[in-house]
Amino acid sequence: MDLNDICKIENESERVSKTYELFNEDARLNRSKAARVEFLTTVRYIEKYLKNGDKILDIGAGAGEYSLYFARKGYDVCALELADANIAAFRKKLRPEDSIELVQGNALDLSRYADNSFDVVLLFGPLYHLKNDADKLKCISEAKRVCRDGGKIFFAFISNDFVILTELFCRPDYFTAGDYDRDSFRLDDFPFVFHTVDAAREILAAGGVKILHEVASDGVSELLEERINGMDEENYSQYLRYHFYICEKPELLGMTNHLLFVGEK
Repeated sequence: MDLNDICKIENESERVSKTYELFNEDARLNRSKAARVEFLTTVRYIEKYLKNGDKILDIGAGAGEYSLYFARKGYDVCALELADANIAAFRKKLRPEDSIELVQGNALDLSRYADNSFDVVLLFGPLYHLKNDADKLKCISEAKRVCRDGGKIFFAFISNDFVILTELFCRPDYFTAGDYDRDSFRLDDFPFVFHTVDAAREILAAGGVKILHEVASDGVSELLEERINGMDEENYSQYLRYHFYICEKPELLGMTNHLLFVGEK
């Protein structure tokens, strides 16, 4: 099954599951220095707010990169993931001592979790796939419901405006043959859903989320992947410091493949 076949699947849950049979989520965040920037940035912001004893819910946990990291730091983690391939990859990495409750499920239905039961909620995958606003708002509402008052919710989006540039790596003719509207530069939304910075702000505002941080979580790292991967550790460390310095600058916020919004209930 190729990408065109996946895009024709009408059932959303099936389409998401088939998407991750094609895209290797297990390697996405750890395959290289450049790829690692998104993870390191996201962890940096989560750790700004974590306290000893906090309970974390990882919704759309993928292959477990964040769940495993925080469980092995001593936090109690519950993880929910929809795609079969991601569940299988996650389970292969679990150790007996990992304090993670991993279940297969849909981000639109968190009924297994009680109201106000988590201090930190991660929502890093579902908004990549929900096309209509009603589903996005339901997903946000469920994340808010299970988060305690004053707790923090972390939302990830794929950035519409910068993906157009990084697509040039795969398709040099992307500007004439790519899947986007030639006037609005709006990307086609299958199998992934793309948001501009303003669209991300609007859906979170509609969901009643108080935004604390807006972050370009990987910045230009994919665009400069070859150069970043060739850095020695000293240069890479300083590059990360530079990235952390610019990643909340409003004038650069849209220049990233992934956006991170930190919200408070």
